[in-house]
This record gives sequence, structure tokens and C-alpha cells, in this order.
Amino acid sequence: MARLSNLYLFIYNFLQTIGWAIAFWRILIDLSTTHSFNAAFASSGQLICLLQKTAFLEVIHGALGIVPSGVLLPLMQWGGRTHYLLALVGNIVEVQESQSIFVTFAAWSISEVIRYSNYALSCIGKCPYWSTYIRYTLFIPVYPVGVAGEMWLMYQALPYIKEKDLYRNFFAALHFSYLTFVKVALVCYPFLWLKLYLHLLKQRRSKLRKPRQTKKE
Repeated sequence: MARLSNLYLFIYNFLQTIGWAIAFWRILIDLSTTHSFNAAFASSGQLICLLQKTAFLEVIHGALGIVPSGVLLPLMQWGGRTHYLLALVGNIVEVQESQSIFVTFAAWSISEVIRYSNYALSCIGKCPYWSTYIRYTLFIPVYPVGVAGEMWLMYQALPYIKEKDLYRNFFAALHFSYLTFVKVALVCYPFLWLKLYLHLLKQRRSKLRKPRQTKKE
């Protein structure tokens, strides 16, 4: 069973690596041909939406215990990104050419290619130290950039949410509007992000300490 789960995780992480690499390649090709930061969603939005929907499997992996991540942190990250992609960008055409999407997609793509490739190599026991070092170091500048891009777009979307009265029927039962929900989310975002960021910093200390300890032994 352990071998089967490792094989499954390798295939999953390998496919995610390829998917995010293609998404990033499309973004770069579009940038080089159009010389514009406004078409990131047009060039790679559908693929990134598919990759993000598939990433819900990571919540299930944590719930089943085949990875040690647990459920809460993967669910927080998946929920934030899915809301950004499907509820906001996917339903508000007016923001789909925003430069904030380029910032977000580029940051996501870089971090995910590194993260998933590192996981895939770890599944087959062929993960070099440099891969782990990059995985647990590059997120330090890249992760805040991605979050800043998400918050930037959420702020840009506010007038369109108000104008369209988006998701009026759904939120009527909750006695507050979607506009209020997004405003509250914007206020809470830095605090939720900080929880994830501190968790990654803690992981970094743990992961990068192991080779030195082994060497001493």
C-alpha cells in the first residue's frame, strides 16, 4: 500500500509540475509576443483553473493521512485560490485583463513548479538537497507577491461586485452581501496568509536542518 500511495503521489505531483510549467510558459510566450501584462488570464486561465480544481485532492490526501499536511492548511490555500479564480476572475469579465492577474499567475506558477517537482522527486527518493533548498527558500519572496496580486485584484473587483450585485440570491439567505464578504476577506487575508507563511518558515527550519544533522552523525 505504501508503494502504491507513493506511485500515485508521484504521478499526481509530476502532472501538476507539467501543468504549471505549461501555464508559466504560456504566460511568458504571451508576454513576449504582445509586450503586455494584460492577457495572462486569456493565455493560461483555463489551464490554471483546471489545475486548481484538481488540487482539491491535496485536501483529501491530508484527510486520508497519505501526506502529513493535515486538512486545515491545504483547505485554506485551496479555498483562497479557488475563490479568486472561480468566484471573482471567472465571473467578472472587467477584471480579466488586469495586470494583477499576471502578478498572481506568475508567482503561483513559479512556486508550484518548484513545489510539485520537489514533492515528485521526494516520492521516488531522488530529491537532491538543492531542490529542497530552493523549495523552502524561494517561497520567501514569491509567496508574498502572489498574495499581494490576489488582494490587488479583490480590491479592483469591489466596484463591479457592487454594480452587478454578485451572488445576490445566495447571500440573501445569509443576511449580508457578497460585497461585504469580500471586504471582510480583504481585511482577514493578511492574517490568514501570515498563518500559512509562518508554517512554511517553520517547515523551512525543519527541512533544511536535516542534511547538516545527518552529516554530523
